[in-house]
Amino acid sequence: MAPLRRELARLTRLALPVAITQLSTMLLWTVDLLMVGRVGVEAINAVSLGRIWVMGTTILGMGFLFGLDGLAAQAHGARAARRLGSLLAHGSLLAVGISLPLGLLWLFTGPLLVLAGQEPATAALAHRYVLVQIPSLPFFLLFVAWKQFLQARGIVRPAMWVGFLGNGLNVLLDWLLVFGHAGLPPLGAVGAGVATALTQVGLFLALAGVVWRARLLRGVRWARSRAVLARAELAAITRLGAPVAVQLGLEYWAFAVALLWAGWLGPVELAAHAVALNLASITYMLPLGVSLAAAARVGQLIGAGDGAGARRSAWLALALGGGLMALCALAFVAGRRFLPGLYGAEAAVLGLAASVLPIAAAFQLFDGLQVVASGILRGMGRPRPAALANLFGFYAGALPLGWWLAFRAGFGLAGLWWGLALGLATVALALVVLIARRGPDRVAALIQPR
Repeated sequence: MAPLRRELARLTRLALPVAITQLSTMLLWTVDLLMVGRVGVEAINAVSLGRIWVMGTTILGMGFLFGLDGLAAQAHGARAARRLGSLLAHGSLLAVGISLPLGLLWLFTGPLLVLAGQEPATAALAHRYVLVQIPSLPFFLLFVAWKQFLQARGIVRPAMWVGFLGNGLNVLLDWLLVFGHAGLPPLGAVGAGVATALTQVGLFLALAGVVWRARLLRGVRWARSRAVLARAELAAITRLGAPVAVQLGLEYWAFAVALLWAGWLGPVELAAHAVALNLASITYMLPLGVSLAAAARVGQLIGAGDGAGARRSAWLALALGGGLMALCALAFVAGRRFLPGLYGAEAAVLGLAASVLPIAAAFQLFDGLQVVASGILRGMGRPRPAALANLFGFYAGALPLGWWLAFRAGFGLAGLWWGLALGLATVALALVVLIARRGPDRVAALIQPR
């Protein structure tokens, strides 16, 4: 039992700050919703719809950068100092490069939302909310790249503290720009976008400052020639990151499509769905933290040649992620009346959100298992199965069933949520079975000691 307790303690020490960091990032959007919810239904819908396109594209860039997880963790475990320096340099280059096509896609936010059947006025407001965030995109992706690199090496607290400060800044800027305090004009949803953009710039600058000030790159060696930028290294990160991008994109867009369908049901349904989805996204940060910790820990152990330890860590991570989400499910059921009220929307929106929270609670356990399993596979250097599981689980099962229940069987918004629950259950089961049969103790290391 002693090795289990020690490994659980290591995982928890990694996972807790990482989960708080992820939650801090998520809270940037949550604060936007909390603020604009007091402006009106159109504002909250515009922010929700704009965020669909922002996150639906940014998640792809983040997925490519998550290719650093397994490589950097295994390089750290193998003590390959020069490879660590190469990975950070190329990860940063990739972050800046990805921001260019993503920013171009953001220019088409409004027209695409109209094509998706959303109200033109709401789509136009969402368009303005997104446009003001384009300049901050490379800074946010650089923050993600550096955060993933540090996490892979077990350095998790700097990003957590930077996230705390970023949220404080975002609250202040939202208060100033959304409502128009301190002599500033009230900008509503657009003000929320400006606040988020400024905060994201601050996140990277603050993290970079902490890294250099605290000398957190000790043990990392830099190439002394132009070979620091090599196609082979970019290809290695991209090869592992591309399946992660596909997996995250498939999962995210399953929920995004459901949000668009909620807009077809009506403005009240859309706002209620946005509130319930935001609450589910907040709880998702807990197993996501465990997932990122598992990717780092499993990768480090594989790089150090400890396959049995990597397998032990993987199963402990699954138990930890599932247990946390079981507690969140209970909180959703017990607080189904209280939690939606925090968003300050009108009574019809709050009542409908409360009615779907027990359904959201039903898939909390599966959500925790599938995200932790995906992290384990990244640490193993095998992210492709998660992408395939998401493809079949959501697009062959969840969305068709959710659409039929919502629009044909007459269940409305509840039908969409039951469909999503099925998707998460299918993905979780497939990935857990895969890890049981082809776990971390059966893979070769990607990085060799140097």
